[in-house]
Parts: sequence; structure tokens; C-alpha cells
Amino acid sequence: MITTLPRRLLAASLLAALAACAGGPPVPDWKMNAQGALERYEAAYLGGNALVEAAEFQRAREQIGATGQIDLAARAELLRCASRVASLVFEDCAGFEALRQDAAAPERAYAAYLAGRAQPADIALLPPQHRAVAGAASDTAAAAAVAAIADPLAQLVAAGVVLRSGRATPALLATAVDTASAQGWRRPLLAWLGAQALRAEQAGAAQEAQRLRRRMALAQGKDAR
Repeated sequence: MITTLPRRLLAASLLAALAACAGGPPVPDWKMNAQGALERYEAAYLGGNALVEAAEFQRAREQIGATGQIDLAARAELLRCASRVASLVFEDCAGFEALRQDAAAPERAYAAYLAGRAQPADIALLPPQHRAVAGAASDTAAAAAVAAIADPLAQLVAAGVVLRSGRATPALLATAVDTASAQGWRRPLLAWLGAQALRAEQAGAAQEAQRLRRRMALAQGKDAR
């Protein structure tokens, strides 16, 4: 089953393989190398370090590619796309699309979910924490389902999916901002603060928009005055 957080994805489905039982055979180097690279990728991407995140993801893909296991490569690509959705970078998941024809139904369902196009038949195939979000009957219910997700990155991914689907509420934006801020994740924090600021400007709340822009400046290391 796919998850959105690399260390869980690695432990569960991407590389159930990355954990060796005590006293078992040695773990192949590629597994440990791929795990480390994906964890560094996650930290670099969420922190806004473009050079490091690109290099680490490429390293992980090379390690996984050496196995010839398309399912693992597809999940790694979905992991990358999920981190982008969490940061409101909405683009085609090109890496996954190149592997789609050999991907299993759960991976295809998750790709549809990330794109904001999940169908009712996809819901049961999604990671458990995303099913309530995908099946929410109203914008308010979707925001509540997102807020109920305990995993910070999974929560931001779900929030990004809801916004991408045109169903974001002020409560959803506040949840995403608070989560990104609490984790110290600069890239998604800036994205979600920007979304809040835009909504405030559209509502004519100039002072609130200015306050949010000052928070963004602080997060960017600029003079927030």
C-alpha cells in the first residue's frame, strides 16, 4: 500500500525490503542507498533546497532502477509527485506516466487522486488516511477529513488534493499552514501562506494579506517589516 511519507513508504510498500530482520541475510546496498537518498530528498525538497533534492532523487532512482522493478520505480515517482502536491506544485506526474502501463491498480488510483481526478472506484485502493478525503461529500467534510490525518506530510498532500480540486475552505488553508509551520517545512509553508494571502486579497482584507506576506518574508529570511 502506498503512503506519502518516504520512511513509511519504504518500510511498507516501496521497500518492505529496506528493513532486514535481525539475524537475517545482509540488506543489499541498493536498498539502504535508496532509503537514505529518498529521506534526504524529502528533507531537501520540503526545505526548499532544489539542488540537493534533485540530486538525491536521481540517486534513489538509479539505485531502484538497478533492480529492474518497475513497481518500485512507479511508487518512487508518486512519492515525488505527492511532495509537490503538498507544496501546491500542480503539474503532470511525468515520471509516473512513463511507467503507468506497468503500474498496479493502487498506484494508478493514487496518481488519479494526486491529480484531483479520483473516481469512486479508486477510493478503496487509496492509502487509508486519504480515503475519507477522497470520499468527502462537501468542502467542509473534506477539510475535516484532512485535519484528522495525523501524519504531517500525508495531511499536506491531502490538503493539496482538495485545493487542486477547487474545494479549499479557509479552515483547510489554516490547517495546512499550521502543519507546515510546525514542521519547519519552508517550501510548503510559503505555498500555503501564499494561498491564504491571495484569498485575503480577493476578499478585500488588505491588512490580513499584508500580515501573511510578512510571515512569508520571515520564512524566506527577508526583512519582514
